[in-house]
Amino acid sequence: MFILAKNQNVLKSIPTLTPALNKQRVKPRPFHKRIEQIIGYGFILPTVILLSMFVFYPFLQSVYLSFFMTDPLGNIVGFVGLQNYVDLFTSKEFLGSLKTTFLFAIFTVPTGIFISLLLAVLTHNKLKGMRIFQFIFALPIAMSVGTSSIIWLLLFNPTSGVLNYLLNLVGLESIQWLTDPNWALVSVSMMTIWLSLGLDYIILLAGLQAIPKELYESAKIDGAGSFRIFSKITIPMLSPTIFFVLIISVIQALQAFGQFNILTGGGPMKSTNVFVFSLYQEAFVNFQFGLGSTRAFVLFVIILLFTWIQFKFGEKKVHYQ
Repeated sequence: MFILAKNQNVLKSIPTLTPALNKQRVKPRPFHKRIEQIIGYGFILPTVILLSMFVFYPFLQSVYLSFFMTDPLGNIVGFVGLQNYVDLFTSKEFLGSLKTTFLFAIFTVPTGIFISLLLAVLTHNKLKGMRIFQFIFALPIAMSVGTSSIIWLLLFNPTSGVLNYLLNLVGLESIQWLTDPNWALVSVSMMTIWLSLGLDYIILLAGLQAIPKELYESAKIDGAGSFRIFSKITIPMLSPTIFFVLIISVIQALQAFGQFNILTGGGPMKSTNVFVFSLYQEAFVNFQFGLGSTRAFVLFVIILLFTWIQFKFGEKKVHYQ
């Protein structure tokens, strides 16, 4: 009996001792915590170094050069303060390039998103042979800007191009796609829409496939039609993906350069002289690195402003689950 009572007293004391022991075991040691922090900083250190070398330092150097005048070798000649910004904002060429850039964004962004969304809706069903169409529509993502521009340069050829050949087949006259000021910006916009189609299509297709099938089944049971399902379920559930595609499409449109450099060279009559191409001309053709840096910083502010506006007003209509 004495032994049994003694064992019962020991068992009763275990619950009171266990939390104290667990608390001592779980409590991390300061040395181990410091080691974990050092390891974590070590993992992100390569990324920080690369970003510092190729993003942060060039950006700060560009801002610094925007307040100076440089020689053709890039050496600083003298401090000019805000004069570069004054010259930029008072020049007609700046306003013209800005207008062309905004027109290019208006031509490409809504049209590209609409076509990509339409193709994604038509091909997201798991029907036989649909994988082939998905592969074809996503194929432009594998093409670089330079390669795509050369291909479309051949298509736009006024004498032997396929586009004019098709127009002649239906009895229409040939179009000077890249040499007519009225058609040059439209032509480059067509090429850009095709080029951005692959990425936009893949993102929107992934967003469609992530929508729960139960929502469609419930809507069909309630008697909802195809248009009502698309407007009340598909679009709201896909709105975060559409918003993301809109953000990256606007940024890409404002930064477009390669296709203009290869297809038109800013012409004819500066009808395709977008902002980045004028920046390139100022910095690497005229060797005015101070003025080029000024344009680069202004472009950064414009992109930042447009992104803020989209988040400020566009995100209110985004439906998050």
